[in-house]
Amino acid sequence: MTVWTPTDDGFADLTSHDTFVNGAPHNTFARLRAEDPCHWTEWDAGQGFWSITRHADITALNRQPDLMSSARGIRMEDQTYEEYLARRTFQETDPPEHTRTRIKVAKAFSKPVVAQFEGQIRALCAEILDAALEKGRFDATREIARQLPMRMLGRILGTPDADLPWLVEKGDALIANTDPDFTDHVLDKMTTDEYRMMPFNSPAGAELYDYARQLMADKAARGDTDGVLHLILQPGPDGSVISETEFRNFFCLLVAAGNDTTRYSIAAGMQALCHQPELLGQLQSGTVWDTMADEVIRWATPALYFRRTATRDVELHGKTIRAGDKVLYWFVSANRDPEVFDDPMRVDFARTPNRHLSFGQGGPHVCLGMHLARLEVRILFEELAKRITGIEADGDHTFLRSNFVGGIKSLPVSVTRA
Repeated sequence: MTVWTPTDDGFADLTSHDTFVNGAPHNTFARLRAEDPCHWTEWDAGQGFWSITRHADITALNRQPDLMSSARGIRMEDQTYEEYLARRTFQETDPPEHTRTRIKVAKAFSKPVVAQFEGQIRALCAEILDAALEKGRFDATREIARQLPMRMLGRILGTPDADLPWLVEKGDALIANTDPDFTDHVLDKMTTDEYRMMPFNSPAGAELYDYARQLMADKAARGDTDGVLHLILQPGPDGSVISETEFRNFFCLLVAAGNDTTRYSIAAGMQALCHQPELLGQLQSGTVWDTMADEVIRWATPALYFRRTATRDVELHGKTIRAGDKVLYWFVSANRDPEVFDDPMRVDFARTPNRHLSFGQGGPHVCLGMHLARLEVRILFEELAKRITGIEADGDHTFLRSNFVGGIKSLPVSVTRA
């Protein structure tokens, strides 16, 4: 029994957000990996692009930022250079600029620092799970998966708990800006030129920036210098400081990516438990805690792709990628590549090695929050396994309408408590 069976015909339109409302089109990715692993797509809404779908190719290219640049944007959509400068975060820069910014905040997300959150995370998980499980039937995405990263976000940013639902709502509007359940300004359904200088081309970016500016003013008035936001504002070794625009975009990135990716990983893990009952036994055996988080994150692959731009001509699988061409690394395809993963459409919490690419491993842009994500996922499922003897789907789950962020936005379940 598989966790989920893809229904696409093998020839899905990867430019369409509607393609992904039933989950990623894995039949299409399987065909491309086998037949056309460096595939050109024409696009009516912008410049066409190359799709790279094999694990080995993405891994190799990801190690060559001088060949495949992040400094033209990381999404499929085209943007002017002016828009790029206004919206970019350090994700959309190349070394050495990327490295200078990353060094400022890397310590705050290092494994030893993140490990200090374990007690807080465990207490939050217990509180969240006890409240949800008491209901017996509930939406696991809303009641569990959304709650933990949202509340940890507040501790990392130093924001009042009362502000967190609003912050997450705005983060959803940014990163899921193609889903009408999350925003009134759906990117491909209306003209959003008015917000073209805002992060993710969304009015939520302006609202979040105003919030961040007031938050930092309040922290300065109190002499509060704790947290990652203070670190990013400090001068680098060369005396350089982050600009106002860069700080705004960094804050928006933390709110959006720092919450949504872990949420959708947890939701995918709970979906797996519903459809592969033996997985709960794996958890309760206590033998998979070192490996299960990476398998959940492989299965989820919240960032479906990242785009790069070729800086010079390069040959790949008999095709010529020209300088200036857009190149999409489809992590969601690489994470189901049977050349790397045995039985990739099944979840195995004991899977090892697990060379998934959900964190962008192998290149300079490896995810800053990977240690926190792994810790949150592991502890949440540790606490869940203590509290239930069974979990089942209690209706159809629904996916985001997005070809950029993959996630289960609704997951009705019923549980049997221990």
